[in-house]
Amino acid sequence: MTQAARPPRGRHTVARHGELSSPHPLALLLKVLGIVLGVVLVSGAGVAAYAAIDLTASFTSDAVELEGQAAVPPDIGAIEGGVNLFLAGTDACEPEYAAYFGDRCTGADAEGELNDVNMLVHISDEPRRVTVISFPRDLMVPIPSCTSEDGSETGAMSKQPINSAYSYGGLACVVKTVAQLSGQNIPFAAKVTWGGVIEVTNAIGGVEVCLASGIRDSYTGIDWPAGNRTISGMDALQFLRTRHGVGDGSDLGRISNQQQYMSRLARKLISEEVLSNPATLYKLATTAVDNVTPSQSLTNPLTLVQVALAVKNVPFDEIVFVQYPVLPDPADPNKVIPDAQSADALWAALEANKPIKLTGEAGSNDGVVVVEPTDEPSASPSPSPEPSGSSSPTPGATTEPAEEAVELPSSITGSTAAQETCSNGNLRGFEG
Repeated sequence: MTQAARPPRGRHTVARHGELSSPHPLALLLKVLGIVLGVVLVSGAGVAAYAAIDLTASFTSDAVELEGQAAVPPDIGAIEGGVNLFLAGTDACEPEYAAYFGDRCTGADAEGELNDVNMLVHISDEPRRVTVISFPRDLMVPIPSCTSEDGSETGAMSKQPINSAYSYGGLACVVKTVAQLSGQNIPFAAKVTWGGVIEVTNAIGGVEVCLASGIRDSYTGIDWPAGNRTISGMDALQFLRTRHGVGDGSDLGRISNQQQYMSRLARKLISEEVLSNPATLYKLATTAVDNVTPSQSLTNPLTLVQVALAVKNVPFDEIVFVQYPVLPDPADPNKVIPDAQSADALWAALEANKPIKLTGEAGSNDGVVVVEPTDEPSASPSPSPEPSGSSSPTPGATTEPAEEAVELPSSITGSTAAQETCSNGNLRGFEG
């Protein structure tokens, strides 16, 4: 089908939905663990409710041991230094949801499980910043030797799709693969399945996303007009999965669309609608134990609080979503390979604890467009005032002189949580 001509690049305008204050201290891990799909969200809810409901035993029953990761020393303060958390989303065909996914969950392939969503969350040392790096599922990388579920060792491989790592050794193998690729120590990890995303988004009452133009995708069943739309459950999962419906139809465009969802999820999680509603927090906590598989290092509530204390005051403009830089794979036009030179610039900036400045586009492969809010008043009440001692009266604002940022290569695309982006749907130029 011939697509309509692509509109000129630029900024769009959308209605503003109220000013957002800086993250509420009660958010704790909801701030960081809530920005990435459902994985992070649920872990945060568990932290908020651990003292009130004894869910620890259930949460730890399927916890995964990561190779070569030292335990974090117990402390009542914020975790010291920089720290990394890895978050995986897998396409498991769970019996209660398998009927939704057609051919994927029938036949021989139904038993497999791929890590189609891969995100590394880096929390810097003081001053605290958060950088979320997304790795395309079609990225061809070396996969190290891993221990499979039956205890056998798989041989190291020089070049395989990153989304196959889970099939060789579960979450631990994915973490080991990303640690080898990035050179980063990754002490914490968690994974969520398709079914988990459905349950998590239902638990918080949905997330409002923005469509700059309509999306029509027969693979996911989406046929939505342009505009703002609150999605939950199956709709939220299909929005995160859609590839043909946004940008140029590539996985790289899909990642940009997922980053829009993550940014808006962060805003939802720190809103009074969630934090001031005990029933919602309780529902999030119980959903967590049923739908998230953590690493053993994440099962200690004290450790979670340590991480939470490190990020609770990070402003939105210091939460940056970037896509790992890639180049076309000369051996396969449907795959990509690491752009090591550009990636090295990112890792060096994080290692030096420097703020980063994005010079590339907000959305890779036209997956999203940046929008400028209008001055229309919010239809919903403004968030409650910050408790005494809080700072940053406006979203994304900083009160200290800005440190000189490291400009990343333009090949590294992304946006901050302070920016507003909308899905660049494939119905550009059409009505409805």
